[in-house]
Amino acid sequence: MASLGTPPATLVDTRLALHRLATYVIAPARYRKTEKFGLRAVDGGFGTPPFAGRQIAVVGNQIIDRHDGQDDKTEAITSLAGAAAFLGETIDEVTAAEHDSPAVGSQGEDLHVDEAASLWLGSWYAMAFDALHELRNDKESVDGSEPQLWPGHFDPAIEAGDDAHRGSYGASPGDASSDEPYLYLGIWWPDRLSLDTKDPFWNASSFVGAQKPVSEFVDAADPAAEALNFWRTARDHLAAA
Repeated sequence: MASLGTPPATLVDTRLALHRLATYVIAPARYRKTEKFGLRAVDGGFGTPPFAGRQIAVVGNQIIDRHDGQDDKTEAITSLAGAAAFLGETIDEVTAAEHDSPAVGSQGEDLHVDEAASLWLGSWYAMAFDALHELRNDKESVDGSEPQLWPGHFDPAIEAGDDAHRGSYGASPGDASSDEPYLYLGIWWPDRLSLDTKDPFWNASSFVGAQKPVSEFVDAADPAAEALNFWRTARDHLAAA
């Protein structure tokens, strides 16, 4: 895939708006039919995997409702209430929310989704899913889970490792600790290990683990390869602890 390029200045506001939309409208629509709410990268954006003959997606500033055998329905994103009405769904403040989800906020206020920022986020997710699939399929990745875009955290991730060395490998689009998107390995049980806390590789400030900001590979010709190399290196560091 092509280089990511510098994130638009509108990324934070757009990310927060789409996080609310994913958590409180899109993911619950899937959950009502399947009792699963994980999302995926889709071409140009993110959305549900196909479920019950349907797929819901966000591409740019548009929300798309796909039903088997029918033409796609598309509408510009306005508010949570508007999106829910378009989809024929309700706003659910509980099912897919996590401790780091943004507040649901006003259900009728304009979400102000910037098309360029949303498309950049789609590229970030596509990059992450490509690399996470490769990482999961490595023989060194013990008991790796399927890549998911968790709506509560709004980042694609897998978990992998044995009981002592298990961790979450993911690609945050930014969060309360960092406006800048970053790759990460978060170690689940650091107290079971003998981590060298002086090792500069373990550089995460808001969790125990390692992270790599997008600014360090924003112009890379193959950002998925950069992400995969970071995660493999992080996995090997963790395995040696």
